[in-house]
Amino acid sequence: MWASGNGGRTMGKPTKGREDRLKAALKANMARRKAQTKARGSTPNHEGRAKTREQEKPNG
Repeated sequence: MWASGNGGRTMGKPTKGREDRLKAALKANMARRKAQTKARGSTPNHEGRAKTREQEKPNG
């Protein structure tokens, strides 16, 4: 039998199909996160955390 140790797959660069699937999954995840943020009605601040509505109001 073959004892390649990698299940018959070649070691090397990822295939174009895999790159396309990863790119599509990343795009879908970003869209989902954007929709969740929009649904919460908050915007992320520079630290990546969502601002509360009190933080968004100007003082005065």
